[in-house]
Amino acid sequence: MLDQFFVYHPEPWQDRDWARLSGLPLEDVWFESVDGARLFGWYVEAAADRPVMLWCHGNAGNIINRLENLILLYQIGLSVFLFDYRGYGRSQNIRPSEKGLYEDAYGAYDYLTRVRRIRSERIILFGRSLGASVAGELAVQRPASGLILESSFPSIEAVAKSHYGGFPAHWFLGAEYRLIDRLPYLSLPKLIIHGDKDDIIPIELGRQVFDAAKPPKEWYAIQGSGHNDTYAVGGGFYFRRLGEFIRKALASY
Repeated sequence: MLDQFFVYHPEPWQDRDWARLSGLPLEDVWFESVDGARLFGWYVEAAADRPVMLWCHGNAGNIINRLENLILLYQIGLSVFLFDYRGYGRSQNIRPSEKGLYEDAYGAYDYLTRVRRIRSERIILFGRSLGASVAGELAVQRPASGLILESSFPSIEAVAKSHYGGFPAHWFLGAEYRLIDRLPYLSLPKLIIHGDKDDIIPIELGRQVFDAAKPPKEWYAIQGSGHNDTYAVGGGFYFRRLGEFIRKALASY
């Protein structure tokens, strides 16, 4: 299978004082995936009673690449747990796989609830791009107040057909990431976000995710945004929309 070439694109860790450079109270967290893999993440606490966003990132880079976005989430009063999957950043150098990423997300959730004793009603699951599929699987397996899916896609098959003119390139991949199969079973509140200029995951695929999702659900298309700049292009309105959704989700738990 060609997953390691087409699906997963981790980058090596850069050892710098990221807490000082970002100005964030970054807490280094080492925890275990459910299969025992040793994983690394950052926990940022806004306040002891604030909502906690569990962030499943996309297929490229590592958590360093999300620092700018992390700063802005912290500034609107969110605590955030941002972690790297196996094979990414400082996490154990094990070949990533669909099963492995799911298990890593379970481990991140279990760290929050079992080690930090954070109640499920305070947790918001957030997944961007490939991480949206991971967050969707996590939402099936663990309780949370809400689910935010950004730049998401129904399945690897749908992405492959979109990029290769209908050619079944997914036949050469082991990963499926069929988020669309999980959505009908998720009754928690959902916010589905997509840039209307996304040339990696076209907005039509994001709309398919929204259409497949069980209510309650909200759709937010960001005008002029591509795949990786949603929060930057959306600006203040983007963060207000996130904040409003999270407040409503926690109130309805």
